[in-house]
Amino acid sequence: QLQASGGGLGQAGGSLRLSCAASGRSVRISEVDWYRQAPGKQRELVATETSSGRTVYADSVKGRFTISRDDAKNAMYLQMNSLKPDDTAVYYCYVTTNRGNYWGQGTLVTVSS
Repeated sequence: QLQASGGGLGQAGGSLRLSCAASGRSVRISEVDWYRQAPGKQRELVATETSSGRTVYADSVKGRFTISRDDAKNAMYLQMNSLKPDDTAVYYCYVTTNRGNYWGQGTLVTVSS
């Protein structure tokens, strides 16, 4: 089970931090991803951190967002800085684990100008 938190209302130029925690016995997370889906648009991949620690970002968030993880807590984070109204979307975490792949339930981020 994935529990996401940290969404809400942010202002342009501000920051928000999203969190996602996985629960379950003997769960080992390899890759973590953050996706987002804006109203009327397809879900898009925002950031990835592989099991080796390599990070990849969508061009639209590069230099503003940072993905990280805490394997001891089975948790992952998305630090979002310099927010823009175009960042408004429902954000989802997605993990690849030894027990399968799972989506978080989504958390809404709204950025006002």
